[in-house]
Amino acid sequence: MSSQTAINSKPSVTLEEAIRNSQTYLLSQQYPQGYWWAELESNVTITAEMVMLHKIWGTDKTRPLHKTEAYLRSQQRDHGGWELYYGDGGDLSTSIEAYMALRLLGVPASDPALQKAKTLILQKGGISKSRIFTKIHLALLGCYDWRGVPSIPPWVMLLPNEFWFNIYELSSWARSSTVPLIIVCDRRPVYRITPDFNLNELYSEGIHNVRYELPQNQDWTDIFVWFDQGFKLAEELDWVPFRQEGLQAAERWVLERQEPSGDWGGIIPAMLNSMLALHCLGYSLRDPFVQQGLAAVDRFCIETEDIYSTQACVSPVWDTIWVLRALVESGLAPNHPALVKGGEWLLDKQVLAYGDWAIKNRVGKPGGWSFEFDNQFYPDLDDAAAAVMSLIGLELPDEEKKWGAIARCVDWIMTMQCQAGGWAAFDIDNDQDWLNSLPYADLKAMIDPNTADVTARVLEMLGELKPHSEQLSTLTSTSFTERSRSERCGSERIRKALTYLQQEQEPEGCWFGRWGVNYIYGTSGVLSALALIAPDNHKTHITKAANWLISCQNADGGWGETCRSYHDPSLKGIGTSTPSQTAWALIGLLAAGEATGTFPWDTLEWGINYLLSSQLPNGQWEEAEFTGTGFPCHFYIKYHFYAQYFPLIALSRYRALRAGNGQG
Repeated sequence: MSSQTAINSKPSVTLEEAIRNSQTYLLSQQYPQGYWWAELESNVTITAEMVMLHKIWGTDKTRPLHKTEAYLRSQQRDHGGWELYYGDGGDLSTSIEAYMALRLLGVPASDPALQKAKTLILQKGGISKSRIFTKIHLALLGCYDWRGVPSIPPWVMLLPNEFWFNIYELSSWARSSTVPLIIVCDRRPVYRITPDFNLNELYSEGIHNVRYELPQNQDWTDIFVWFDQGFKLAEELDWVPFRQEGLQAAERWVLERQEPSGDWGGIIPAMLNSMLALHCLGYSLRDPFVQQGLAAVDRFCIETEDIYSTQACVSPVWDTIWVLRALVESGLAPNHPALVKGGEWLLDKQVLAYGDWAIKNRVGKPGGWSFEFDNQFYPDLDDAAAAVMSLIGLELPDEEKKWGAIARCVDWIMTMQCQAGGWAAFDIDNDQDWLNSLPYADLKAMIDPNTADVTARVLEMLGELKPHSEQLSTLTSTSFTERSRSERCGSERIRKALTYLQQEQEPEGCWFGRWGVNYIYGTSGVLSALALIAPDNHKTHITKAANWLISCQNADGGWGETCRSYHDPSLKGIGTSTPSQTAWALIGLLAAGEATGTFPWDTLEWGINYLLSSQLPNGQWEEAEFTGTGFPCHFYIKYHFYAQYFPLIALSRYRALRAGNGQG
């Protein structure tokens, strides 16, 4: 435990009252269709880019963008900038894009808020030091020169799927964002929103001293800068092999991957870039692809009486999965009407179509779940495994349908195991790390390798399925027979995954969190898996991880970890206490205790008291910090329901432990 000696306040509610209050709150948040869905908050660049998109398409007058100005102003911090995550001190690219959007909305550069922002931006190096995507957006507006943006030769679209590199070696999110950018970066449009629009004041070196070039690292990766210079020379000479064929392939790819709802990839960057590509290609505002795309962007927006903002993504499937698990574990009957409605909605969201994952997985059949309302091309392993665990706990009117869906999903998941032994988020063996060294890849998110947290989720799912082998073995309408179960979920697959997790454990005992902040998240997930799937053979690993979690507890009884731990590993497990991270730590410690038979009672009680003391009268917990991760070091997420369902799970498991030990 931390050496600090501060004492958390005496809880004003009992454990039972806190659980009941949380149940009541979550039940009140269910949508009539059966799902749960809360805001997915990120940084303001997503909203800023929405403003730019509507200005380019000329649709800005039909959206309440005056409220967007209010939103952007509300998100500016005292230091003058805008942040990637709560308390980061101001991020350069985020601040530039917010400034850009406010200028597009008619705010003059002399406005005090923009003057304050300008000071921070210039102190951090100005536009020339911003990220590549920011420079692309500025180039579209004539505020940066396309010469300083990497070229993406269209012929990459024509590389065969069997070739050692092709577009399917990019992560799903990079692929769905990059293919439309092939068109945009080829056309290099400049949209003059107003004749005199510029951001010259944001160049630290002065507009006449700007060098529009790609940064060099003085190492082997500079070879990609030299390649880019060659690509640009070929463009100047109008000698780009297979240019038209590549552009036509990119256009087909974009059109084919638009969901019936208008989405691309379920994420705003892919949707924004696809809409920009269609504009470059001369599509009319009245074209159905364009109309559906704009409608999809609108559905990602949040409008209140005062603000209009855009979410990077929406999370109804993910939120529904975890609310269902939390409510079941907290004691609601598995056939409670609200849970049945949510479970049936979830069943209907199973993805039964082949997506991009099938390019490299030639044996798998569809059966996963995606994160959003509509995303047939990109189901993910994390949602899929969590959905199975959620459904296991429910009693639905059609149990045969439920178990059939579970069987299909497990079959699909097993075919998605990577050669390294773990599971990735969306793809199999998507691990060519050299791609993160491309000039275009300054977010370092070009690939989707297997990770400890997703691997742990899959193993936890397999552990949860152990008591239900009879239900699965009676299914005859799926491939989940005894033989396939032995082959796909057998000891060899599990052994490979466990070996992978052992190798990924940090010297301190923790695990990296790719999709949640950070080592607390990763460690909690792995402990939950090991406790179910192989507790006897991994007690040393489990004990080491539990001791690390205990050492990270804050003086107020909670746990927290700053997003800065992705930049600085010395900050592992260090940060202001939050409800979600406290819950993850407790969930991990409870799992470790189940595996080893030893529970750190004082630590657990201290953590539980933190959750009881911080719960609001309406059953909610508040959390300012961002505890979800999009791209480590570059993009973070505040899931507004994380502070609700994870604490409920932790409280419920602690109550079950006390009851099992005769403590009431």
